[in-house]
Amino acid sequence: MSCGYPVQEISTVLIHPLPSPLVFFFIMRPILFLPLSVLALTSPGCGRKPAAAPPAMPPAAVTFLSATAETVTITRDLPGRINPLRMAEIRARVPGILLKKSFTEGADVKAGDVLFQIDPLPLQAARDSAAALLVRAEANGKLAENQLRRLRELVGVSAVSKQDAENAESAVSIANAEILAAKASLATAELNLGYATVTAPISGRIGKAMVTEGALVGQNTATLMAVIQQLDPVYFDFTQSSSDHAKLKKAGANGTNITLLLEDGSAYESQGRILFSEAFVDESTGMVTLRAEIPNPQRDLLPGTFARARVVQAVRENVITIPQRALTRGAGGAGVVMVIDASNHAQARIVQTGEISGDKWVVNSGLSVGERFIIEGLMKARPGALVVPEPFTASPNQH
Repeated sequence: MSCGYPVQEISTVLIHPLPSPLVFFFIMRPILFLPLSVLALTSPGCGRKPAAAPPAMPPAAVTFLSATAETVTITRDLPGRINPLRMAEIRARVPGILLKKSFTEGADVKAGDVLFQIDPLPLQAARDSAAALLVRAEANGKLAENQLRRLRELVGVSAVSKQDAENAESAVSIANAEILAAKASLATAELNLGYATVTAPISGRIGKAMVTEGALVGQNTATLMAVIQQLDPVYFDFTQSSSDHAKLKKAGANGTNITLLLEDGSAYESQGRILFSEAFVDESTGMVTLRAEIPNPQRDLLPGTFARARVVQAVRENVITIPQRALTRGAGGAGVVMVIDASNHAQARIVQTGEISGDKWVVNSGLSVGERFIIEGLMKARPGALVVPEPFTASPNQH
């Protein structure tokens, strides 16, 4: 058996003598012009078997959580920088040659510790000169007083004129003024001599020395020699929007604890306390500056370090939360959660979200307590499709 018409019938027609080519054309015409598709269908054994339908996809396996109501703490992470509690610039208050540096750079110093020694000899000479001027002024004052006493005795017997007595009284007043000026000069000279020994005004950590031995300091300017910063505790200055600041004030800003988040995202071991906020709003940014105090016993927090303050804004009770991973964004940014209905079919649900609490969204509307929502398998679960739900179990490294 071959495809098409039987060969025997065709050959029988061909071997018969034909009266003319025209007769042959009309005899073979039905075979020559028969469509190939018809030939294939009428030919036994030449048709292909129809393709088998693809197997139906099994229901997607998903994990779920049930929506529950809980009390959550709403926080904000606000950027800022570490600043020292106090900072003192050590400057030369008298001119002279620096003889000695008496501290280790980067070490902790106490108030009163000697840091530098400026050559005291010129200052000692100035002090001695001022002391001599005071002795001279005191001697002149005593002389003027003796002269006045004698003149007063002579005025009583009309031996001298009253004008001479009045002049003597003026001389005593001038001498007393010169004594006061000499005392002030001596006190100034003694102060300058004391300034030759430069001491620490506060306790803290001292930085590098800005000058070296042999340098001329304090000549026509107060030369910066070093900087001391008090690092325990430290200040953390940060900013917050005026609207959020109003909420923080309702919660009681002064005394509110904060958690400091370091540059690597880790939380600092000691909590801080908000001290105050500025009394104005920055017009260009709409932000308010706040200051917190943070213990720093190990001196781990250094001035200028960038960090973030995690501040409690509010506490909300009986609200539904969902993990952030369970929420996707649809058209227009609407929040979408895949819920599982009673017949184990996935359904897309639009929800209204509020604040973020840790790694969770607070759901304001669109989800009820007890409803199951998908955590894992979101990419496999299509709206309206049957799913195989299993309760979600967090691994030890998941939160």
